[in-house]
Amino acid sequence: MTLEKINPDHWFVIANPTAGAGHGLTDYPQIAKLLRDNDIYHDTVFTEHKCHATELTVEAVNRGYRKIIVVGGDGTLNEVVNGLFIQQKCEPKDIRLAVIAVGTGNDWVRSFGIAAKYSAAIRAIKEGNTFLQDVGAVTYTESKFKQTRYMVNVAGLGFDAYTISIFNHKKAKGQKGKWLYIASLVEAYCKYKSSGVRVEIDGVEVYNNLLLSMAVGICKFNGGGIQQLPKAVANDGLLDITLIKPLHWWHIVFRLKRLFNGGIYSIGHIKHAQGRQVHISSVPPVALECDGELMGGTDVDIEVVPQAIQVVVTKEFLESQKSL
Repeated sequence: MTLEKINPDHWFVIANPTAGAGHGLTDYPQIAKLLRDNDIYHDTVFTEHKCHATELTVEAVNRGYRKIIVVGGDGTLNEVVNGLFIQQKCEPKDIRLAVIAVGTGNDWVRSFGIAAKYSAAIRAIKEGNTFLQDVGAVTYTESKFKQTRYMVNVAGLGFDAYTISIFNHKKAKGQKGKWLYIASLVEAYCKYKSSGVRVEIDGVEVYNNLLLSMAVGICKFNGGGIQQLPKAVANDGLLDITLIKPLHWWHIVFRLKRLFNGGIYSIGHIKHAQGRQVHISSVPPVALECDGELMGGTDVDIEVVPQAIQVVVTKEFLESQKSL
């Protein structure tokens, strides 16, 4: 859908009707009413296929919109952010970007204190507090060719990506529920075999051995609320890295709470690192996911792009940053 004349004061809403098992469509009338009730004037377009949100973002910016609301999940947000880097009209951070989360995991919003309730997300939009967040430029191999995409939350390699592939397969079969990702984790653990992985951070080799999983990110959460990167600060110009060595199931089962409360690094076999550039190679190649979307695999290079996008956050989040 191509919009004709636009009002530059309006928000451009990109809504994913399939997000959250269809909540992007069924809940949109409620969301639209809340936007109108809060005098947030907007124009809405629904995505129709994979990567459509990227296309719509480029079109919106080219037509003069400078405020975008994503109604969807982490994958939809990823597509929109990549559209911001594709367009040539302005700097990506000149666009004000807000999220009303209707997805399955909704991990990005957790890092910024945005509640799952639509009214809370819309209140944050109305209050207008923004934050300049880092992103990650991810170069990976797919079909023997190098490709680059931008990551706004967390990239996962190995076991993480394998879990996403199982999770997506279960969703495609119509399975749903808040425990679906946990079920996918369990199934992936029973099937996945660790690979030999070499990791360089800022040009220095930090790991070269069997590795179960690895997360590289800007924000704290992935997997539907797991704090896999609890020390991440979204504007510090650094990538946070979690390395998970091969481990037995009892290392996790009896410490499951630590995955969610920020205590992941107290579990043996799990290590933390930081840096501006990360290079990952492996034998055999391992798969990659970015913000919950599968994207080829190793070799992978990830580089931080400091304070690259302007995102709407809560007032409470901004106040918490002042104390850091």
